[in-house]
Amino acid sequence: MKTPKLLALATAFGAVAFLAVAADSPAPAAASGSVPAAAPSTYTVTLSSVHMCCGNCVKGASKAVSSLSGVTAVGSTDDGSVVVTAPDKATAQKAVDALTNAGFYGTSSSADIKVNSDTGATTTKVSSLEISNLHLCCGKCVNAVNDILSKVDGVTGNTAKTKATTFTVTGDFSPKAVMDALQAGGLTGKVGATMPEVTAAPKT
Repeated sequence: MKTPKLLALATAFGAVAFLAVAADSPAPAAASGSVPAAAPSTYTVTLSSVHMCCGNCVKGASKAVSSLSGVTAVGSTDDGSVVVTAPDKATAQKAVDALTNAGFYGTSSSADIKVNSDTGATTTKVSSLEISNLHLCCGKCVNAVNDILSKVDGVTGNTAKTKATTFTVTGDFSPKAVMDALQAGGLTGKVGATMPEVTAAPKT
């Protein structure tokens, strides 16, 4: 027969052994059918063929969407793209609208996200056209505008300068032809004041 002292020692030893085994045992598996917490969803769309000539263009794209919660716009000078990440599709559309309002233009990778091409330009020829909100952060942007406009039929000059918010195109040309050419180069803006085409006075 075990003495009370031996029984006490055996009981204590058993308790210690149980705690040691419990500590080494893996946590119980989740109950069958339980669903892990879902990661926050995001919506991503890429604009391609955007004018991205320098680091300031990249910063400009990021700044354009900075007022939208949970949105980023990462531009690349390597391939002229802007990757927009947003909490949902509706917010991604707002981000793309903000980019075009800031003078950036490109082709959307998603059929659900539209790039607004409306600039207010018409096909009626004019001698002077004011353009605003076109991205002109540096000399390279100005050179790009000069190169684009030099190839538009009837354009003879422009006043684009670094960081200008508005500039004027002159000549005898179609405003729509000007804006279409700028958008093809990854830039956009809004048409302001115009001067009608100068016509020669009839001979008497």
